[in-house]
Amino acid sequence: MTTYDVPTLAAPPAGRRPSRRPSRRPSRRRLDLPDLVWALAATQLVSRAGGLVRSFLVLYLTQEQDLSPATAGAVVAAVGVGDIGSQLLGGWLGDRIGRRHTMLVGFLGTAVALIALGSADTMPAIWAAAVGVGLTTELFRPAGSAAVADLPPRQRVRAFGLLFWAANLGFSVATVTAGTLAQSGYDLLFWINATTSVVAALIVWRRVPETRRPTSTQNRRALLPVLLRDRPMLAMMGINVAYFTLFLQTFATLPLVMSADGHGPATYGAVLALNGIAIVVLQPLAVRLLAGRDQSTVLAVSMVLVGLGGGLGAVVSSGAGYAGSVVVWTLGQIGVAVMFGATFAGLAPADLRGRYMGVASTTWSIGAVFGPLAGTLLLDHAGRTTLGAACVITGIALFAGQQALGPTLRSHISTKGNPT
Repeated sequence: MTTYDVPTLAAPPAGRRPSRRPSRRPSRRRLDLPDLVWALAATQLVSRAGGLVRSFLVLYLTQEQDLSPATAGAVVAAVGVGDIGSQLLGGWLGDRIGRRHTMLVGFLGTAVALIALGSADTMPAIWAAAVGVGLTTELFRPAGSAAVADLPPRQRVRAFGLLFWAANLGFSVATVTAGTLAQSGYDLLFWINATTSVVAALIVWRRVPETRRPTSTQNRRALLPVLLRDRPMLAMMGINVAYFTLFLQTFATLPLVMSADGHGPATYGAVLALNGIAIVVLQPLAVRLLAGRDQSTVLAVSMVLVGLGGGLGAVVSSGAGYAGSVVVWTLGQIGVAVMFGATFAGLAPADLRGRYMGVASTTWSIGAVFGPLAGTLLLDHAGRTTLGAACVITGIALFAGQQALGPTLRSHISTKGNPT
């Protein structure tokens, strides 16, 4: 497992003046991450390792609740509807009551909502609980992103990278664990997920300091007028809504096509675990290789890889074929994740960071609504081949759009004096 060393600086011997000769090496202290980031990473690790429900929600709804694939996809989309509100609410709360308090509300609310969803046995109760899960689960994302965006720009790529790495280490643990537990029933998944949400809240309460700077009422700006004038931000939002729609439909359609080919929950969990394992192994290296490179180019290439991987996963039938498709779109996912948070943090005005990061995270939530709906509808009514072709075409279109936006994006971030 990759770890990050936190060096300590030794004091000079007594009676000896430290040398003023400049070092030829960059200061390692400049590369260090503050305790805040490590605490957030621990929170991500715990919450994602216990996040057993979401990746298996389609299987739970179709096998335990006897819902049709389309209805199950719609329930997963309802979680995404809650996510949209969660991102906007999390950004607003992060700027108003603070990043730390927003995370606490999110994790404790998630525990309650998960227990409600696992106990629901009627469609109205399932719909309400699904929205509640989405509304609370993602409060952490904009608040945590805003806390990282409060750091100096030179630390952001590595800080966001560490959070992404920790989340996916937890995710890889969750998928294998959930795949094994699901063979004996799904109830335990909900209780474990709720418990780890409470543990994550305890880490925030004990280890995460508040980073929001006090702002007087007179100096507060409304988000919408600023956002509507920010054309690069609006363009990035549109591209990322399309990207996350492409990416997140995979989590609704992959278990269905694998099940149709005779693969059980354990095989699905093992294949999906490759996603987390590949990220744990490759993402620290990706941060070193991609930091300082053109953001739009990295994002464009990464998005087309996700399209190619999603297209491959729709047409293969063997376990090895599914594993290969997951590896391809995981490479793209890593590239997007390395640049996503730092790019939006560079676009965000200092006084609107929480809300800008909330809006950025909302693109993920909108994709979580459209992705399961579009993917399951295409699979049901047009078949696997059409679904695969749509993935590839969308990936190519995203590549072209992100590359076209590149010059404007670089100029806009540079003008704000907030480079990543």
